[in-house]
Amino acid sequence: MVSDATLVYLALAVPLAGMFALIAASRWPALRDSLVVVTAVAMFGVVVQLLPRVLRGERPSASLIELFPGLEIAFLVEPLGMMFALLASGLWIITALYAIGYMRGARELHHTRFHVFFCIALFSATGIAFSSNMFSLFVFYEALTLSTYPLVAHKGNEAAKKGARTYLGLLLGTSVGLLLPAVIATWWLAGTLEFTPGGIMAGNVNPAIGGLLLVLFMYGIGKAALMPFHRWLPSAMVAPTPVSALLHAVAVVKAGVFTVLKVSVYLFGLDYLRELATTDIILYVAVFTLIAASLIAMQQDNLKARLAYSTVSQLSYIVTAAMLVSEFAALGGGMHIVMHAFGKITLFFCAGAIYVATKKTEISDMHGLGRRMPVTFAAFFIGALCVIGVPPTGGVWSKWHLFMGAYDSGHQLVVLALIVSTLLNIAYLLPPVVNAFLLPPKEGDQGGGIREAPLLCVVPLSLTALGCIALFVLAGPLAGLLRPYLAVSGGW
Repeated sequence: MVSDATLVYLALAVPLAGMFALIAASRWPALRDSLVVVTAVAMFGVVVQLLPRVLRGERPSASLIELFPGLEIAFLVEPLGMMFALLASGLWIITALYAIGYMRGARELHHTRFHVFFCIALFSATGIAFSSNMFSLFVFYEALTLSTYPLVAHKGNEAAKKGARTYLGLLLGTSVGLLLPAVIATWWLAGTLEFTPGGIMAGNVNPAIGGLLLVLFMYGIGKAALMPFHRWLPSAMVAPTPVSALLHAVAVVKAGVFTVLKVSVYLFGLDYLRELATTDIILYVAVFTLIAASLIAMQQDNLKARLAYSTVSQLSYIVTAAMLVSEFAALGGGMHIVMHAFGKITLFFCAGAIYVATKKTEISDMHGLGRRMPVTFAAFFIGALCVIGVPPTGGVWSKWHLFMGAYDSGHQLVVLALIVSTLLNIAYLLPPVVNAFLLPPKEGDQGGGIREAPLLCVVPLSLTALGCIALFVLAGPLAGLLRPYLAVSGGW
């Protein structure tokens, strides 16, 4: 039987090995593209082997290097991290297939460089998922930012360079200027950075100082996109659509909200959060973000821009869940990471497929396209339902937990905001589908029969759309996996 440490190291090593294999195979496109898929499948296969151990209550661990006494890069696989690693590695397989079809269909350049940095990004996301302490997580968090910068700037034109500079500047600025001081102060005051059930702050950090640290952490985790540090997300939409899928569903923003949940539950602890004056402040900043971003999304005619602001809003659902300091809401926040990932990756896959097949990017130009691309727009409809939170998609369960958590916590204003936000989700996500199927085609788009994007684009978006529906019946096992991460006292 393979040891726990070996599996943890393999999960990290496989994407790095795949990176070197891709570089070696760069002269042979068919071999290179095959290796992309093989690497993704191999990584998922390794991660899956950890799942039964976590479900049995075991916590696989490994220690890489100790830099100072009590400060090391180390790994421990707990339920929330297990969920994130499964999500990232599983969706990487589908994204790899889609990326091959998109890069060929859109005639993008520098395929090898693109896939190499994808490998590094997934290595970084896995490191974040399995980090046993905040220092390790911070190291991999920065590696994820740096590895995705070339992907955002991939096209190499002035718009891509400008968007990538905004992306890098805001994410590095928040992490180095806010998150790093919070990490250092926590280590100094609490004497440890280990992720611990119930948190490490109580009894070690005065609530007044803890309130300040909470603000630094929540805004320092720039990938969670709280306003006003959200602009990096729409700026990054200049990247190819598979990168948008990576940013919004597979790794980057999910790393942000995953870190928010880890910090809230394992550094602060829900009981300690209830004592802090700034908890409600961050809560209402998150509520403002989810409403304001939805209103901005409604004004966007560019489909990817609309989806980008939708992501800003949806991330704030998870920050809201953490700041409600309710176990019910925190469980909903963990579930929403998965539900939103499947819904949003489907929407971005569809946006990319529409571009590959028609070169259209504006929603106002897509009237009647549902008749030419019925599979793509049907998948878009399912992905939209998942993000909105409507049966029979998984999104209904995570939002139900969030609503109940807000109600149980006595935050009636938050309940109202969640209702309004859900209505706004309907207002900006359903019109593209309705217009595509019910309005007459634009002049020049009539006739020609069904003309979908290449198969390697259509199959992945169909699979993720089916995943949105499958999650409706798999919400129970997902909640069962995540529930132990809310054990705020006792052992793992």
